[in-house]
Amino acid sequence: MDYTGFLHQLVEGMQRPEPEQAGRYLIRFAKPGQYEACLLELSRMRNEHTHLSMVRSSRLARSIIAPIHCPEVLDPYRDEITVEEDMQISLHATALHNKPATAQGVPWGVKQIRAPKVWSVSTGHRIKIGVIDTGADYHHPDLRYSLARGINLLNRSLLPHDDNGHGTHIAGTIAAANSTEGMIGVAPRSLIYPVKAFDHNGSAYVSDIVLGIDWCVRNRVDIINMSFGMKTRSKALLDVVNRAHQAGIVIVASSGNDGKRRSIDYPARYPQTISVGATDKNRRIASFSNRGAYVDVYAPGDKIISSWVQGKHHEMSGTSMATSHVSGAIALLLAKHPGLSPSEIKALVKRATVPLRARKSTTAKSKVRGGEIDALRLMQEGGG
Repeated sequence: MDYTGFLHQLVEGMQRPEPEQAGRYLIRFAKPGQYEACLLELSRMRNEHTHLSMVRSSRLARSIIAPIHCPEVLDPYRDEITVEEDMQISLHATALHNKPATAQGVPWGVKQIRAPKVWSVSTGHRIKIGVIDTGADYHHPDLRYSLARGINLLNRSLLPHDDNGHGTHIAGTIAAANSTEGMIGVAPRSLIYPVKAFDHNGSAYVSDIVLGIDWCVRNRVDIINMSFGMKTRSKALLDVVNRAHQAGIVIVASSGNDGKRRSIDYPARYPQTISVGATDKNRRIASFSNRGAYVDVYAPGDKIISSWVQGKHHEMSGTSMATSHVSGAIALLLAKHPGLSPSEIKALVKRATVPLRARKSTTAKSKVRGGEIDALRLMQEGGG
């Protein structure tokens, strides 16, 4: 492959004026050697073409990411590369219950999954959890001992500070450790690595998620929490999720808030993830939660109080909130049994559940499929 020619075409595609704004594209190479060779040529040519400074790369996905006005200029290379439009992806929290709240020690969801009954055996000590989200509030009293440095993919010179609230909420449910004035999360001695991929509006691109997973693999996290999703399938996202799974990382993803019975969002729909639906205080599937055969496990996700930006607390609902309970429960398990593989953990999670209750409108004969995660059962099933 003529890498110089390819990069010249790429520059032309980035420069060519079009009436509409440039789209973002993920360009994947079929073979690892091609990606490495292109990267070498890219670093050599960056000095002579300022446009190439905008090109980002993911070694894990064997991809480069570039804003291109005219992707057709890459057509001569289509036998050796795959060009995929960079799609937007959104967080899985509903705006219905996004309101200030007061912290209450151990929140109801943490109690419902019986996490406190496990703390005498495991608190998730030293388990590293990559939370790909809006960042985290580094000054929050609940998270003082729970946050590692992480990365800000939107501005690499800054810490991944949360300017939205969603990421802090997720971090609190997983690992808050403020027993005196604030709240306690599911795995209070686990360590959150905030990966800021989403902006203040809670919006991100697939390429940001790809780069976030790439960072998590390189930094050897144990679990990745992904409380977001999209309706369309992305080959680049599937590819990088698969590689993280092969690297031994457990990926927990929210199923989505559309109340669907036969469909869930990506990446939760990929078999390499543990897909999570949401329940309420009565162990019924929350009305907004996607459900059905694609959901692996359910967890509390309705009216969940957790940490918020500026040291506050908020109540939120969504499969996002359910996902953080599952990530925390897995951290408790992994701290006690570090040798378990992602596939073994997924099997244990699906087995170690308590039955769900049917909604009143459901006929008595129809059994509700799936169960709610139970941290104590998970620990017992895991052998401890």
